[in-house]
Amino acid sequence: MSQSLDSLLAEYDELEKKLADPSVHADQAGARKLGKRYAQLGPIVQTAREIEQVRDDLEAAKELAAEDRTFQDEVEQIEQQLPKLEERLTELLLPRDPHDSDDVLLEIKSGEGGEESALFAGDLLRMYTRYAERQGWKVEMLDGTDSDLGGFKDVTVAIKAKATTPDGVWSRLKWEGGVHRVQRVPVTESQGRIHTSAAGVLVFPETEETAEVEIDEKDLRIDVYRSSGKGGQSVNTTDSAVRITHLPSGIVVSCQNERSQLQNKARAMQVLQSRLAALAEEQKAQEQSDARRTQIRTVDRSERVRTYNFPESRISDHRVGYKAHNLDQVLDGDLDAVVDALAAADRAERLAGG
Repeated sequence: MSQSLDSLLAEYDELEKKLADPSVHADQAGARKLGKRYAQLGPIVQTAREIEQVRDDLEAAKELAAEDRTFQDEVEQIEQQLPKLEERLTELLLPRDPHDSDDVLLEIKSGEGGEESALFAGDLLRMYTRYAERQGWKVEMLDGTDSDLGGFKDVTVAIKAKATTPDGVWSRLKWEGGVHRVQRVPVTESQGRIHTSAAGVLVFPETEETAEVEIDEKDLRIDVYRSSGKGGQSVNTTDSAVRITHLPSGIVVSCQNERSQLQNKARAMQVLQSRLAALAEEQKAQEQSDARRTQIRTVDRSERVRTYNFPESRISDHRVGYKAHNLDQVLDGDLDAVVDALAAADRAERLAGG
């Protein structure tokens, strides 16, 4: 661990020098990457320096206590600080998810439950949008298919963090993938009976570097169509929306929110690259028998990761046993408690070497 720590401290000092060089900022993308890495290393460096200071204070206090026993209480107080700081440093030095600094592509698809499922998909989109606002992130709508009652049959958004934040959106939303189940009385239910329906959430890191993903134009089917707004009305008189199908994998991506067909195609290709990169990583993890969590394959109520129970105002995450009775606040974007529970479980698993 000390060798790893020493190299990280050296890297931090080197980054500090580079970021102080005005010429580095001529390359904005490169400077952004350096800035993120510098911010990520900040807590490690700060904690390491705190430990060093506490150890120096402890040594001085022990010298004083050897001459005057009244300093023994101070020795004991300082000794109690060290284990907590060392535990924090151990956690900070755990191998990071390489995508934690990435932005994400988030897809929500309605499943069993018809219009009620589509309405719930809309609720989930609103929840993630409001959570993003609380975090200071930007949400960019890429594509969506509306339902008759104002929900979404499917919707895709990009969520981006500010360049100055040490961690990206993936570090907080990577556990959201899976089937989300809702239990409530649908607006279409005249008898007041509680129904259960589901919507699927897929989350992918939108990596800046996807050069390792090679896409052969012959493997693509590209369709163009007119962009549509709420209720299906056309919002464009030209065929500017683009749908790309990657034939070998069956992955379909579409984008209709840019102004031109060329822009929509370029954005859709970026999304496709990120999807294929995520697929390649998942296949590699499976080959290595990695215990990485998998996301949904079908929007089946039985494959749920989380349940939103309206009659009891309860949210339950079934992976970590989290439960709370503040459903209204959660759907209004107050997701930190459930995300923190998932992050804590992940951290505990990694500490245990699982």
